[in-house]
Amino acid sequence: MRRLIWVIALIAALVVGGWLYVSQSSWGRIYLPSGAGLTAKQACSLTFVSGLDPERAKTVYVDPLLGPAQSVISLDVDTEARTATSAILGLFYRQTAVFRDGLGCTLVHDPNQFDAGLTVPMPPPSTVMEVDTAWRDAHFDADALNAAMDAAFTNDGRNTLATLVLHDGRLVAERYAEGVDARSPLLGWSMTKSTAVTFAGVLVERGLIDMRAEGLSPELNAVGRPDITLDDMLRMTGGLDGFELNNGHDPNSEMLMTQADMAAYAASRNKLHEPGEEWSYQSVNTILAGAAMEEFMGDTLPDRISTLRAWLFEPLGMNSVVFEPDQSGTLQWSSYMYATAQDWARLGQLYLDNGRVGDTQIIPPNWLTYVGTPTVDWYGSGFWLNIEGLPADTVAMQGFQDQRGYVIPSENLVVLRMGATLGMESGAPEFGAAVIAAKRDTPVQDVLTDGQQADG
Repeated sequence: MRRLIWVIALIAALVVGGWLYVSQSSWGRIYLPSGAGLTAKQACSLTFVSGLDPERAKTVYVDPLLGPAQSVISLDVDTEARTATSAILGLFYRQTAVFRDGLGCTLVHDPNQFDAGLTVPMPPPSTVMEVDTAWRDAHFDADALNAAMDAAFTNDGRNTLATLVLHDGRLVAERYAEGVDARSPLLGWSMTKSTAVTFAGVLVERGLIDMRAEGLSPELNAVGRPDITLDDMLRMTGGLDGFELNNGHDPNSEMLMTQADMAAYAASRNKLHEPGEEWSYQSVNTILAGAAMEEFMGDTLPDRISTLRAWLFEPLGMNSVVFEPDQSGTLQWSSYMYATAQDWARLGQLYLDNGRVGDTQIIPPNWLTYVGTPTVDWYGSGFWLNIEGLPADTVAMQGFQDQRGYVIPSENLVVLRMGATLGMESGAPEFGAAVIAAKRDTPVQDVLTDGQQADG
């Protein structure tokens, strides 16, 4: 009997000791909570923002991200309450994401500090562009263009969701995966960073900010780091240790999946370098940049959403955008913008239109030069550079799982590829190159500005 008691005590000690070890390690502090948070957040947004079937969303777009944690993470999507809840073994590290109209899904870490009833009315739906066949046939080999899209949608696990091509602002090609269409808001992941630097251009054009002014970030000011400028943050030279490794153990995973106030967390990271000295791709930079810009956008979350729409999205016709906040009410500027493929392309087209919509200058005329000025060979400010196989003047919106939006001034093209690719190449640069190869050297006929074939 005494031996049995000792055995039970030993087992209990091992269990408790193991739990204490796990809970204090990066597995317990970051990896497992992040896995549960990712599951709840993605399932919620894919279901209630993108409109995908919950089971398909989990199987195709969530499970592949979880790695070895997949088998121990449970998920419950409540379509009536519009929530998604996940946990480890159904019990531990429980995380819940809540959908709110106009705001998308937010991970709720403290229900007492979250206004579940807050909503923001959505504007009327974006106008759906139709393929301008006359313009396409005049400027492209339509068969070659279709072949380029065929190659992008090969059934080899790359999970392409959408491809789209604008030429001279006209839609000349688009295709969607099953369950996705021109009205489906799709997650850009870090393409959202390109939106952040574009909105910085809006503030510059309005005379509200100086990109190199110190002291614009309240969070950084509070920790004695006013010298990190908006330009530093958007160029990824803030000098903080918010490393982004996409392995579930890194500070970025901890910030996105476990923190109620992401900007405060970002500002708390240790300073490794002086601003501008070292390039390091970190979402903490863009989170801080966005929080600084929100100081010029109004006092409340609805105010800031309204400003973002009025100053940028609505002039471009981007009415599908859902920009998700964290629990504190700060917009998640690094990763959580959803928009239709056509609306993502409209953002890129702004740069080809020299920052203008009609008679209105939205961003400075030289903003393409600003975002395309290298910080390092492969990165400017919020846009990636020197894409292999594409013209040297290409600037690219890029996001996790190979979201790509190529802005190619020399070809007057915006080329978009969105998907859920993991562990393999998506073929996005090859798709862009194939689109360029499909262009005709000389248009075969005159085309009126409204896309209709000219008489005679």
